[in-house]
Amino acid sequence: MNIVHTHYLVGLLHTYGYTAVALIVGLECLGLPLPGEGALIVAAIYAGTTHNLSPTLVVVWAAVGAIIGQTLGYWIGLRFGYRLLRRHGHRIALPRRRLALGRMLFRRHGFKLVVVARFIIVMRVITAMLAGANQMPWRRFTIANVIGSIVWASFYGIGASVLGNQMKHSSGPIGIAVGGVVLLVALIGAWVAHRHERRLTGISMRARQAARGSHAQSATAVRVARSQ
Repeated sequence: MNIVHTHYLVGLLHTYGYTAVALIVGLECLGLPLPGEGALIVAAIYAGTTHNLSPTLVVVWAAVGAIIGQTLGYWIGLRFGYRLLRRHGHRIALPRRRLALGRMLFRRHGFKLVVVARFIIVMRVITAMLAGANQMPWRRFTIANVIGSIVWASFYGIGASVLGNQMKHSSGPIGIAVGGVVLLVALIGAWVAHRHERRLTGISMRARQAARGSHAQSATAVRVARSQ
């Protein structure tokens, strides 16, 4: 659960500006329950409606925060490995089922996963750590990290800034309708992400069970062969 709500975000933006955006985004990458994407969207809308912040700099600082945060996550995974994540991951929103899911997906789609993970709620926190734990080459990770962070920040930042600018010139029913559409899209996105996570987690669990069953059968066959 996020510990920073919208009205607090606006206050942080008013006081600390771009630094607040970068810090929240970066700390979210390390597993803290902070609304990184929410901070970017709120900051971009705030910039579009008040012009107290530059939409371009909001995007830049959000991208920088994501790049630095995921880089730190990579080094944590590289330094301490997968076993430590399994033991203590639940403390930073990384329960074993998510780690198993992330490991399965990472082995199949490493580079692509780092790029698109910024857009997937369930993968955003764990991908960088898994990249380090699986010893993904530093240069390859950095390229994917920079691409994903810039595209993510640009997509949400520019879109929300344009929305904020439109809301500034809209009033009454139009402004309410725009806000309602944004809320509906956010709710649908959260529901789809949760449903997708459950489906992928089920696939990961079945794959692990099948692997364990295969390993048990092999061990039994070896014991039988030795007894003969």
